[in-house]
Amino acid sequence: MRSKLLNIFHVIYNLKNKIAFFPTIMAIGGTLFAYIMMSLENHGISKYLLDFLPELVINNTESARAILTTFIGGLISIMVFSFSMVMILLNQASNNFSPRLLPGLISNRRHQIILGVYLSTIIYCIFILVFIEPTGEKYQLPGFSVLFSIVFMISSLGCFIYFIHSISQQIQIDNILLKIFSSAENKLEKLIEKEKEFDSSPLNTENWNTYKAKRDGYFSTISVESLVTIAKENTIKIEIVSNRGSYCHQDSVLFKVDKKIEEQVSDQIYNNFNFSKSELIDDSYLLSFKQITEVAVKSMSPGINDPGTAMNAIDYLSQLLILRVQKKDINLILEKNEVIITLNTLNFNELIYDLMAALRTYCAHDVLIVKKLLAVLKNLIRKATTESYKKTIKEEIRLLLIDAKREIANAEDFKKVEELSAFAIKI
Repeated sequence: MRSKLLNIFHVIYNLKNKIAFFPTIMAIGGTLFAYIMMSLENHGISKYLLDFLPELVINNTESARAILTTFIGGLISIMVFSFSMVMILLNQASNNFSPRLLPGLISNRRHQIILGVYLSTIIYCIFILVFIEPTGEKYQLPGFSVLFSIVFMISSLGCFIYFIHSISQQIQIDNILLKIFSSAENKLEKLIEKEKEFDSSPLNTENWNTYKAKRDGYFSTISVESLVTIAKENTIKIEIVSNRGSYCHQDSVLFKVDKKIEEQVSDQIYNNFNFSKSELIDDSYLLSFKQITEVAVKSMSPGINDPGTAMNAIDYLSQLLILRVQKKDINLILEKNEVIITLNTLNFNELIYDLMAALRTYCAHDVLIVKKLLAVLKNLIRKATTESYKKTIKEEIRLLLIDAKREIANAEDFKKVEELSAFAIKI
């Protein structure tokens, strides 16, 4: 039962990032509210209000029809325009920045809700328009329901004004980078705070029993709480070998257990892993590193040639890397001061190599970008918490210098780069 509930939760969790999720929910809400109002009209709410509060009831059939018809046509036009603006935003982000940014822009909750307001109002107006009966009796006209359509239309116009403001902000690369950075910063700070709660060494899992993945896909989420319960009930220790966000091939090692377990227990552990075909992992900071790096690389392409954006992206990477060097390469879950679950993550050596390899390949020809990268690495050496991290950073400085020497033709420019790199290595 627990595994089925987890699977349902994962499905809902993935659906909420789809652009049609909230509009669909709100459209259903608009339909239900229209039926509620129809039921109240059948019980004579408009007749009652016409006697006591006539200013709240529209008692002219032609006026009601004209209002509802105008609202429906106008809202459809507004919704088409808004959707077109979203498509323009996605197209510009894909062409100028990185296609990897699209899932985050599509899952913008505010834009989904605004489209949902449009859609629910249109559906409500259509149902109320159909409900108008062709009689001359005032109480048979759903005048109170028409009043609600006016309220909803005013709300939709307010949402439209906000949408224009929001879309003009969302399309700016500075705001996109800041949003990605803030998300990764919060995740890293939480992980660092958790590591401060305990001081324990990782377990030696070399001779543990290995269990392989049963399907291909990106390792997206895992229920740590459920795994802790399984480990305690069966007095076992578990190591999650694959890194979250990485692509797992079938038959690659997924996790290890310190002793042999029954097939039923292993199935329970498997049920706590969730795989997807998308690399978008909401609660993983690694994707943010990739997104910011790709923005920097794309901005230095010949078709765009925007070193200013590249420098901004490198500044954000610098702040995230400073946080990352304060974090250990492994996460431990303890129970009564004893390690029962080990979560592997992408280690710092691989992370900074992947980032710098892309930046060195596409940015080594620009002396300003190279100097910026050297300044970042120099500052990172000062913040590094272990000698292993410092050694890795100095190796990246050496590799950057090799690529810069090959790409920078001006001897004076390279001399300044070389002086800066020598100073950084001495730290």
